[in-house]
Amino acid sequence: MTSSSPASSEGNTAAARSVAWVVTTQDAPWQEQEPLGFGRLAGMPNVMVDVANPQQTVDGIGGCFNELGWTALGLLSEEDREGILSDLFTPGAGLNLSLCRMPVGANDFSTDWYSYDEVDGDFDLEHFSIDHDRATLVPFIQAAQRYQGDLRLWASPWSPPTWMKTNGHYAAARPWAGSDVDNGIRDDQLGSEGTDLFILEDRYLETYARYFARFVEAYGEEGIRVEMVMPQNEFNSAQVFPSCVWTAEGLARFIAVLGPEMDRLGVRVFLGTQERPHDAQIETVLQDPSAGPWVAGVGFQWAGKGAIAAVHHDHPDLALYQTEQECGDGRNDWRFVRHTWGLMRHFFTRGAQAYTYWNLALTEGGVSRWGWAQNSLVVVDPEARTFRYTHEYFLMRHLGHFLQPGAQRLATMSWTGHENLLAFRNPDGGVVLVMQNDLGEPLPVQIVVGDDVITPTLPADSFATLVIPPA
Repeated sequence: MTSSSPASSEGNTAAARSVAWVVTTQDAPWQEQEPLGFGRLAGMPNVMVDVANPQQTVDGIGGCFNELGWTALGLLSEEDREGILSDLFTPGAGLNLSLCRMPVGANDFSTDWYSYDEVDGDFDLEHFSIDHDRATLVPFIQAAQRYQGDLRLWASPWSPPTWMKTNGHYAAARPWAGSDVDNGIRDDQLGSEGTDLFILEDRYLETYARYFARFVEAYGEEGIRVEMVMPQNEFNSAQVFPSCVWTAEGLARFIAVLGPEMDRLGVRVFLGTQERPHDAQIETVLQDPSAGPWVAGVGFQWAGKGAIAAVHHDHPDLALYQTEQECGDGRNDWRFVRHTWGLMRHFFTRGAQAYTYWNLALTEGGVSRWGWAQNSLVVVDPEARTFRYTHEYFLMRHLGHFLQPGAQRLATMSWTGHENLLAFRNPDGGVVLVMQNDLGEPLPVQIVVGDDVITPTLPADSFATLVIPPA
């Protein structure tokens, strides 16, 4: 058990309070520690938490509803499946996932390609249908809603219907060499960054905006409200799986049409998802007089992390979301959870108001229809019909489990290089600290939070969450 300094004998109020904390190491996840008392400052503190100047409000923590997640969970017993869903979504139980993502049609972790209307030239959308989703995404989301009744959702497509694209194909790139994957694309159908694969004609733009509206309405009829949409996942990337490259100018033309259609339904439009470090692309859309006024926020993922700071600086009142956890390689190892922590710190300290993990669940190895092995919060053994929680599940729990709706990030400062933490203040006045000790030995640290001083010793190579109650 880790040690801590004794509580000060001079503060009866402080002595009545204590700090709950939990630690995760590679071999021992989620170990509750003996409560910490409060002490007195001894020399220079290692970390100072600024409680007087709160930063952004956290809109939510979530993940993405993918088809392969539901088919993986479907291999388990009902008891195991419901237990996992409760751990992921029940407020106060596990991860507290509350703001989640879903695809509009197929994405790269769907069972295969599909859209809601593949009838060529169906500008009236007479053949529009979400019937495909009623076997996977609809029951997946409805199952989550049973545990989180206030679940919030946003959505983005990976590809429009193929007949709305210049290449007539759902993808834009050849399969990786040696992947044994076939997506059927021809050389003359390949896309490239900096071009528009969507047919930028008014009739197509207007139909695609109504396609979004039909999607929102159809899901609404299933009791699933979509509160926000982004026009395209990774709009710069030509991929082997469903994808569609757009220029910033092309996106601006579409958003100018999409915005009013979504406004009619009370749905916000964010720009994204941005997967390049090109804040100039964001500015192009924001400054467009027909598109900019409809953009309520921006979503960033992957190399888009290089653009979020500039956008936050130039538009401090614009909502900014991290939209997809980098995916890993299916090994779900401790090395990658350390990388994940770095991503979480990067996005939150640069203004992100939401953090979205990617695959909620996958079978062992996590290989998609298009040959990409990825990580997940839950791994299902398809032969034994058993499951396990991954390192990233516990890291996400170190954050989401303790944050209340309306929590605000707090800035921290260190003169001694102890920068490896995130701090938040909950609406009840309690402060949540999430810290990493990346050393191979225990790390004693003295932390000042307002008038409180705590001195935990963090175990070697660990993550810890400390919850300081309101004074």
